[in-house]
Amino acid sequence: MKKTVVIAGAGHSAGQVIATLKQKKFAGRIVLIGEEPYLPYQRPPLSKKFLAGEMPAERLHLKPESFYSDSNIEVRLETRVTGLDRDAHQLQTSDGDTVTYDKLVLALGARVREIAVPGIDLPGVHYLRNISDVEGIRDGLSKSKQVVVVGAGYIGLEVAAVCRQLGLDVTIIEVEDRVMSRVVSPHVSDFYQLEHTNHGVRLLLSARVVAFGGKRRVKSVLTDDDQKIPADLVVVGTGILPNTELARAAGLDIDNGIAVDDRCQTSDTDIYAVGDCTSHPNSIYGRRLRLESVHNAVEQAKTAANNICGIETRYSQVPWFWSDQYDLKLQITGLSEGYDQVVLRGDPASRSFACLYLKDGSLIAVDAINAARDFMQSKALIANHAICDPEKLADVDIALKDQG
Repeated sequence: MKKTVVIAGAGHSAGQVIATLKQKKFAGRIVLIGEEPYLPYQRPPLSKKFLAGEMPAERLHLKPESFYSDSNIEVRLETRVTGLDRDAHQLQTSDGDTVTYDKLVLALGARVREIAVPGIDLPGVHYLRNISDVEGIRDGLSKSKQVVVVGAGYIGLEVAAVCRQLGLDVTIIEVEDRVMSRVVSPHVSDFYQLEHTNHGVRLLLSARVVAFGGKRRVKSVLTDDDQKIPADLVVVGTGILPNTELARAAGLDIDNGIAVDDRCQTSDTDIYAVGDCTSHPNSIYGRRLRLESVHNAVEQAKTAANNICGIETRYSQVPWFWSDQYDLKLQITGLSEGYDQVVLRGDPASRSFACLYLKDGSLIAVDAINAARDFMQSKALIANHAICDPEKLADVDIALKDQG
């Protein structure tokens, strides 16, 4: 009898699970259940080209609708999974149906981290996580002159860059004392702060939003140091939280996400989990990680699908991320947390340089700004725990592939 694989969630990782199952000639039944009205799509362009109006919605989709129909994939959109009975191998859905599985993949993703301040529900205040969010923001931008962005992480800075390129006045409010403080060193923060300032963005650092002002819609943002910033539109980008509630209620192990092993298998051998909702053991860094990245979503999806098909696959790779702001491409390899030395490779004034992070002499991460070669060549050094000479790392005439 043919087996049934059910995928709960319809984001990027879910789409990749299906693509890999079909590539590996899985002959069983595949059911996709997703809350949004859209087939699996890419999220990174949402705060970049899609927000700027440079990419139509159909180009966001990982596969065209014909792929799912031609492959006999059962697609159930605008449907939420409300319960998981592990003993019965069944899911309950918001439309009152019951779906039975042999293997289940939880691709539940994450939700925005909401802030609890007065006025958060005013029209004109937006979060950014999905296509509908961006469509609402784009509609608002067409009627706005002054935009306030709350949060100076990737999303906030990318939105600010797009808004400035549209000719809008932009203010960023960030509770920390520098931008992207969670993921980059002060050297890189300083560079991006100067870039945004030079593009006309007003940066308010070490400032906290205490209220959004307005009656029928947002008109201002109030900070804890009594500043009142005019706003026709607000975008809140304060991070995301993994969707673990379904797994927790079903008794699966949770550890800063749905806990999986290096096969992307949960504490239930018939249930896999992939993407933003998971934490996994990473042999390169020797600890459990929860990663919010396309790379992680795709590679975990491939791993889970392979193992479902009986192809033994284990996931342990150097994480990588990217962010596009103005004409700058920031590409990050590895995780810099815990570094004890920073090496600057190249001149930030040239707008093409890299920041390299060492711990006990070993390269653990690289931030490459318009330096794609350094980004690509750093992966092997990090994976191999290469001990590097800081002076040679700083010498741009010595390729990273020739070091360590």
